Amino acid sequence: MNSTIKVAALQLAFGEDRAHNIANVSELVREAAGKSAQVVLPPELFEGSYFCRVEDEDQFAAARPTAEHPSVVAMQGLAAELKIWIPTSFFELDGQHHYNSLAMVNPDGKVAGVYRKSHIPDGPGYEEKFYFRPGNTGFKVWPGAGTTLGVGICWDQWYPEVARSMMLMGAQILFYPTAIGTEPHDPELDTSRLWRRAMIGHAVSNVVPVVAANRIGVEGGQRFYGHSFICDERGDVLAEFGAEETGVLVAEVDLAAAKKHRAAFGFFRDRRPELYGRLTQDV
Repeated sequence: MNSTIKVAALQLAFGEDRAHNIANVSELVREAAGKSAQVVLPPELFEGSYFCRVEDEDQFAAARPTAEHPSVVAMQGLAAELKIWIPTSFFELDGQHHYNSLAMVNPDGKVAGVYRKSHIPDGPGYEEKFYFRPGNTGFKVWPGAGTTLGVGICWDQWYPEVARSMMLMGAQILFYPTAIGTEPHDPELDTSRLWRRAMIGHAVSNVVPVVAANRIGVEGGQRFYGHSFICDERGDVLAEFGAEETGVLVAEVDLAAAKKHRAAFGFFRDRRPELYGRLTQDV
């Protein structure tokens, strides 16, 4: 395992021009690589606007198999050129099934594997169950950049079970691409604080650095609130954006220190799996 690793999170707005969106992400990926980032995280479903705001059957036409998806193909080219890892969120078509997926693109420009989003939200402004089948890959981690990378997608990031599962699989750093903003049913509810606290809680209770990338901008009256960040294993924020900035966050995290602190805290030593059976039962 590397002692340290430089990671990046991208934050930007997206529109209907898919080629333009991918070009904008590509520009920021290059900027991040220029700052020596070894793993660069774009936001969730960055190819276009967040189409899940409404139920519209025309949107299914944008789904593609992994090998043919424009976002994946573009990031494969960049990863190979820049020799970096790019966890790439995309709308996957697999036969008759549609998934909210992530291709882990490695520095050879190959797809090291695909993770399909496990938790699919359904509510005003986030009608994902209309589009996506629940993921069937299980949680995934990948050896890469001299460490082990764990990735959840958006709604996954609220679940402590996801973070803990990836840690038990050997993850040393957690990445969460996101598309989240205002709540159409409750304009007074600002979940940006809760969103950050949930992931910082995963960092603290698993003693692991966390990287989160969100979109910004207004789409169909729904404002995406950004607040992308990188924190260390203590939950201390190393780099962060507010609600409007476009750009690249880069931070160096000390994985050796995190590993030492994780052992010292004893969270994994003191686990009692024999008492947790209730977690696997339906409510």
